[in-house]
Amino acid sequence: MGNVLQVRDLHVGFQTLGGVINAVNGISFDIPKGKTVALVGESGSGKSVTAQAILGILPRAARISNGQILYSASDEETIDLARLDPASKAFGAIRGNDISIIFQEPMTSFSPLHTIGDQISEALFLHRDIGREAGRAASIEMLRLVGFPEPAKAYDTYPFELSGGLRQRGMIAMALVCRPALLIADEPTTALDVTVQAQVLGVIKDLQAELNMAVLLITHDLGVVANVADHVVVAYRGRVMEAGNLNDIFERPQHPYLKALLNAVPHFDMKPGERLAPIREIKLPKDQLQNIVSHKADREGTEQSGPIIEVNNVFKRFAIRKQKKLLSREPEASVTALNGVSFTVNRGECLGLVGESGCGKTTISKIIMRAVEADSGTVIYKDNGVATNLLSLDVKQMEPLRRKIQYVFQDPFSSLNPRMTVGNIVCEPLMVHNVGDLESRRETTGNLLRLVGLGPEHMNRYPHSFSGGQRQRIGIARALALSPEVLICDEPVSALDVSIQAQILNLLKDLQAELGLTYIFISHNLAVVDYIADRIAVMCAGNLVELAPREVLFRDPIHPYTKALMSAVPYPDPSRRLDFDALKAGRMSEPLAWPAPFAADARGEPAMIDVGDGHQVRAHELAEAAA
Repeated sequence: MGNVLQVRDLHVGFQTLGGVINAVNGISFDIPKGKTVALVGESGSGKSVTAQAILGILPRAARISNGQILYSASDEETIDLARLDPASKAFGAIRGNDISIIFQEPMTSFSPLHTIGDQISEALFLHRDIGREAGRAASIEMLRLVGFPEPAKAYDTYPFELSGGLRQRGMIAMALVCRPALLIADEPTTALDVTVQAQVLGVIKDLQAELNMAVLLITHDLGVVANVADHVVVAYRGRVMEAGNLNDIFERPQHPYLKALLNAVPHFDMKPGERLAPIREIKLPKDQLQNIVSHKADREGTEQSGPIIEVNNVFKRFAIRKQKKLLSREPEASVTALNGVSFTVNRGECLGLVGESGCGKTTISKIIMRAVEADSGTVIYKDNGVATNLLSLDVKQMEPLRRKIQYVFQDPFSSLNPRMTVGNIVCEPLMVHNVGDLESRRETTGNLLRLVGLGPEHMNRYPHSFSGGQRQRIGIARALALSPEVLICDEPVSALDVSIQAQILNLLKDLQAELGLTYIFISHNLAVVDYIADRIAVMCAGNLVELAPREVLFRDPIHPYTKALMSAVPYPDPSRRLDFDALKAGRMSEPLAWPAPFAADARGEPAMIDVGDGHQVRAHELAEAAA
């Protein structure tokens, strides 16, 4: 069969003011023709730097100090890309033509000023002698191959007009339009929903078979690796720790680092009380808790069970901007984000909210926080036995209650002010709400940082000097500063490595137990929600479709959309691979495709009905739904 690429003893260093920092320290691996090789490891293991070296797009400060990158352009010719000038015409003829890449973040990888079609056809015009009309036709055909519902229409759309899944498909089309021999996929599904992720992986596998293309998959998701890879290379700090075929890696791991990675992955087969095993555990400094748990003491003697938040029949529509004729009486176009959503959150529990992007998860959380105004409905918050409708309060009345409900944002990079030190970031809520004096605030800030596994020595550093997992811990410390009762966590681990993800999930569970917190945990990763949540609410297209205790939902899902979500979760087990053909044919995220009794019919929209054990499902008739 032969290899399309051979990496031999590759060393890449970054020149800094303090000297050379080695990001890659002797990595070696082969990529056979037509096969998929997964390069696995945590952030900082050298995965993306290796891909940049292969493509000749290393940052200016980076240099290849040793090693070979042997690309087999044909059976007779082998080119050492490590010795080829990245700015040369010879390298330019290979980059994007013979070797192409799908970048991790499609929104920042596309130009917002040009249409999707222009950016896909640009590679064709650069590498092929082809006319404008033929280039357009070839680009539209590639958009069709990657699964765009209306490829001709999509050619003229801008990136911001597409969902995350469609943008990633557009990125795949741009990478494959020249039909390369090697595709480098750098975290191609990290921030995608499980259903969209499965569809994107299916597209890559189909096109790989059609084009006989080799794939270098860079990822930290071992579930994805188990479903698409033929060979696996495990890297740590720029070195290969273990390499082998798929079954050897998952069934007979040898290196302690690989074993630790496998133990850090949440899965549905975990036993009651079993904890994830992160590579670096965060120990809660219980001697520092007394200053953080003041709100717990305040609640002594008040009700310690029952609902703390009740969301009742909340509706929200968003207007869609589009060109309209001047003085036209045409009604303004809008989209329904929430369609009468109702649920309760019990004191001290973790309620998981799951569903695809656009289902309304984040919208309902922002309505609870009053960051978005609802069109109608109520959100009742019970504070020491006093029930208050948050949606009826003005800004001044809402202010004292904001101390009770705090938010942990999805993106630890953009949610922290880069111009503020970590000490000022964590201390800011105390200053805004005028809590304590300067000395007590500084002491509380130090205690909060210790609580999340950092320390007072980090207070004068800026966010850019921390890793993604450390930044998320800073966000959690900031959310805890005002001793809240409710913490809303919006995808807090979606962009983190599996080991850092395990670290943050264990920290959140420990904080909940020690501080008596109530969580609303938003995620599209069902395995993560299964690990941390007590009850799970499933949302689709602005509707709540199923609600049940965690163990009941995963043992006996009823709604077709819930079943579709669960079938799309990639297991870190090669013997339980996804059925890509079935997932590609499925349309369970479209309410019109739901079968009876789950779909709207002559009787109207179905309502939530109780099927026992706290299990509710949106359907017309109990007998039909239970069947």
